Amino acid sequence: MYKEMYYRLFNTITDALELMDRERFQEALDLLKSAQQAAEERYLDGDET
Repeated sequence: MYKEMYYRLFNTITDALELMDRERFQEALDLLKSAQQAAEERYLDGDET
């Protein structure tokens, strides 16, 4: 579970940085918030798959 969460968050951070390079800050912020919420939900659900 943690390895997959790490990869997803890392990829999302990479995508957000690319958006910031293009000065699309609100999209980057929305993307990061969404990824954070998904990771929190997955962690709290205890989904080990």
